[in-house]
Amino acid sequence: MDQGNTSRVTEFVLYSLSGPRELQLFYFTFFTLFYLSILLGNLLIVLTVLSEPALHTPMYFLLSNLSLIDACLSTFATPKMIADFLMEHKTISFKGCMSQIFFLHAFGGGEMMLLVAMAYDRYVAICHPLQYAAIMSVRKCTGLVVGSWLIGVLHSVSQLIFTVNLPFCGPNKVDSFFCDLPLVIKLACTDTYMLDILMLSDSGLMAMISFVLLLISYMVILVTVRRRSSEGMAKARATLTAHFTVVTLFFGPCIFIYAWPFNNFPVDKVLSILYTVFTPLLNPLIYTLRNKEVISAMQKLRRRKVSS
Repeated sequence: MDQGNTSRVTEFVLYSLSGPRELQLFYFTFFTLFYLSILLGNLLIVLTVLSEPALHTPMYFLLSNLSLIDACLSTFATPKMIADFLMEHKTISFKGCMSQIFFLHAFGGGEMMLLVAMAYDRYVAICHPLQYAAIMSVRKCTGLVVGSWLIGVLHSVSQLIFTVNLPFCGPNKVDSFFCDLPLVIKLACTDTYMLDILMLSDSGLMAMISFVLLLISYMVILVTVRRRSSEGMAKARATLTAHFTVVTLFFGPCIFIYAWPFNNFPVDKVLSILYTVFTPLLNPLIYTLRNKEVISAMQKLRRRKVSS
């Protein structure tokens, strides 16, 4: 940090969703219910997969980890945003701001890699069904999940190690309800052009490459599906539709925000809410409402809890 004649910023002001007091109370109630639904929905999927032996398969193992990451992704900033709706001064400490950046990119990067792993799982299941059990072994699935979390953490550290040492001595107003890297580095009292390039080559390129890999895998799977007309292929189409919906909702805002870090658009705040608040709730809805096995397992879990 530059400790010269300029004062060091110790906190940042967050520009949350604005409006009169009544609207702020509405936001508080709405997002509180939304956040509780995210936690309950995703943790219910994790509990269901763990408690039902029929779901102890690679597909549902990856799905339960996706639900866990979604619960974490919604928790790094949403509780703070909800509390700020009741506060007149919406501020966050410097350390709190850096922590939000770390967890955002750790969980976000981990989810990107996990979605790629889930696409790989579906590719093996549909294109190589006879070798599926051998390819998607317990060791392979564990490696995919651990690798996803590690890549997310390493990706986040690579972003934060340069940001935390920037001199922040001037403006401290972040135009979002949480600290996000493109917005925070613009507040530094130095030229951040090289850091913008680093962010573009790290976050933007990571999101673009993951998205392209997912599209290629889905195209290969769809070509394979079109050649077959069994009941299993109908199920595969439904599964791919759910996966593609999740991928589009998650990667769309990420690519828009991080692939063009040199400009800040008014829609960025809406997109930030989309992939940190709305998408983590849509994931359990998409994967459960379209999946009879998960619904059946949840019903069994409910009956066991009621009987006990």
